[in-house]
Amino acid sequence: MHGPTGAAAPGGRTLVVACGALARELLQVVEANGLDHVDVECLPASLHNTPEAIPDAVEARLRAAADRYGRLFVGYADCGTGGRLDAVCAELGVERLPGDHCYEFLTGSTAFAELHAAELGTFFLTDYLVKHFDRLVVKAFWLDSHPELLGQVFGHYHRLVYLSQVDDPALVDRARAAADRLGLAFEHRPTGLDNLEADLLVGVGGVPVHLSDPSPTGAH
Repeated sequence: MHGPTGAAAPGGRTLVVACGALARELLQVVEANGLDHVDVECLPASLHNTPEAIPDAVEARLRAAADRYGRLFVGYADCGTGGRLDAVCAELGVERLPGDHCYEFLTGSTAFAELHAAELGTFFLTDYLVKHFDRLVVKAFWLDSHPELLGQVFGHYHRLVYLSQVDDPALVDRARAAADRLGLAFEHRPTGLDNLEADLLVGVGGVPVHLSDPSPTGAH
């Protein structure tokens, strides 16, 4: 790990409202860099299956924390919200991690673009998604009870890329088994946490950000 040790943020504590799929990694970066003024609150990782619900969920959590924190930050990419999350961030005067997809936090934007260019039909897994593959993929898409849906859900995918944050051969084996389960070619790309760390440290190290309108959710 690298980066500043992080003295107290201007205006008090900093809250990162983030995706639950990044919880372990974000907490690891915070702890490794001594960011004692930073708290991380995560929304359910299952929101990625209904990205239209992400903006409202993030907004509600930000508004609820407005009076308790000197700075707020969003630990999501666009994540399929079609710009709606950016609209929430702009309205509330809050920044977020850069990128269209959360996988960019791990690979870096250039490497992620190259992966997409090489094969548009790529399904990505992280350490978290490998560990919870049955719940977040198999059961979420009803593949356990309706295996005939496999072609409908994953028919446009051709490759599964496992982006690993830790060196764990057992997770690589589980990721390869997941690719076999989905009928996809398998590729392993170790990423570590350096890119996520760099983006987070930039995000929590700036000037304080305050909500422009700390009214209840929905009151615009």
